[in-house]
Amino acid sequence: MHALWYAIIAVMLSVYVVLDGFDFGAGILHLFVARTDEDRKQVFNAIGPFWNGNEVWLLASGGLIVFAFPRVYAAGFSGFYLPLMMVLWLLVVRGLSIEFRSRESNPLWRAFWDTCFFAASLVLAVVFGAALGNVIRGVPLLASGYFDGPLFTDFAPGRYPGVLDWYTVAVGVFAALVLAGHGALFLAYKTVDAVRDRCIRAAKLLWPTILIFSVIVTYLTWVVRPGVYESLLTRPWTWLLALMIIAGFAGVFLSLWRGRELCAFAGSVGVIVGLLAATAAGMFPNMLISTVDPAYTLTAFNASASMHGLRIGLYWWVPATLLTALYFSNLYRVFRGKIETGEDAYGH
Repeated sequence: MHALWYAIIAVMLSVYVVLDGFDFGAGILHLFVARTDEDRKQVFNAIGPFWNGNEVWLLASGGLIVFAFPRVYAAGFSGFYLPLMMVLWLLVVRGLSIEFRSRESNPLWRAFWDTCFFAASLVLAVVFGAALGNVIRGVPLLASGYFDGPLFTDFAPGRYPGVLDWYTVAVGVFAALVLAGHGALFLAYKTVDAVRDRCIRAAKLLWPTILIFSVIVTYLTWVVRPGVYESLLTRPWTWLLALMIIAGFAGVFLSLWRGRELCAFAGSVGVIVGLLAATAAGMFPNMLISTVDPAYTLTAFNASASMHGLRIGLYWWVPATLLTALYFSNLYRVFRGKIETGEDAYGH
C-alpha cells in the first residue's frame, strides 16, 4: 500500500508536468515565436481552454501528499516556505497575465502582461526544477522531522545546503529547457502560418540542446546522489524507463524533421514521463533524504498515514481520478486540432 501511494503521487505529478508543462513552455517562448499581437493571440488561444484546468493536477498532488504522507508534507512545506511563497505568487502573476492581457487594446498594457507571462513561466520552470533537484540531492532534515531551507548558502551541496546550489540550479535550467521544448512542439501542433514555422525552428534548436543537457544532468546526479542509479540497476524492470526516454527522444527528432508535430509532441511526453518515472523509481522508498544523517530520512514507510486510512483513500481516489480523466479527455477532444486565429477566444 505504501509503494502504491508513492506511485500514485509520482503519476499525478508526472501528469501535471506533462499538461501544465506545455503552458510553461508557451509562456517561455511566446515573446520569440509570436512577433505581432495577432501572433500572440494564437498562442493564448492555443492554451486558453487548458491552462487553468491543468493546474488542478498540482493541487490534487499536494492534497494527496497531505493525506498519504503527512510527515513529508509537514517537513517539506515548512522547510521550503520561501520557495513555496515564490511559486504561489508566480502562479498568480501567470494567471493574471493570461486573463488580463487582452482586456485592453493599449499596446503598453499588452506588452506589460506579455512580459509578466514570460518571466513568471520561466522562473516557475526553474523553481520547479530546482525543487526536484532538492528532492534528489537531499535536505538538511533533522531528528525533529523538520529543516530550515535558506535560499542559498555557499552554493554547493553539503551537509547543510541551501535551496539553490550548482546542482539544483543545473536541474532548474534543464527543466526550463525541457518545458520550453515541450511547449514549442505543442504550439507547433496548435498554431498556423508564421507562428508554427517559428515554433518548429525553436524546437529544432531546443531539442538537441535538451539531449546534451540530459547527459550533463545525468552525470551531475551521479556525482551528487549515486544511490539513484544503484537502485535502478538493482531493479531490472526500471530499464524499460530508459528505453522510454530513448524512444521519446527518437520520436521527437524523427517526427520533428518530418513535420509530424503531434507525433513529436507525443515523443516529448515520453521523454518527460520517462525521466520523472526513472527518478521516482531510483529514489524509492525515499521521499525526503536527510543530508545530516541518513537515519532522519523520510520514506514511504516511516512517513505515511495509517494503513486503514490509505485503503479508504484509495476507494475514493479511483472514481475521482476516473471522472477527472473523462473530463480532460473530453476537453482535449473538443479543442483538438489547429486553433482559430484573429479572435480573443475563450476570454483571453
